[in-house]
Amino acid sequence: MSNSKLRTQSMNFAVSVINFVKQLKEKRESITSNQIGRSGTSIGANIREAQYSHSKADFIAKLQIALKEAELC
Repeated sequence: MSNSKLRTQSMNFAVSVINFVKQLKEKRESITSNQIGRSGTSIGANIREAQYSHSKADFIAKLQIALKEAELC
């Protein structure tokens, strides 16, 4: 999974989210930006965590968490 398209896309998305959060913070939108930053960057973290899952069910559960975070963004 180290070179997977999903991992690459989640990394690119996280970078975009971080840049967006920086713009929001410049406009003093800290409450909104903090939540967007947490949910936007956790998508990739959950995808990477799924790589080390112990079972197929655990893998699916971790990817479902990533999907939920993606729907919040």
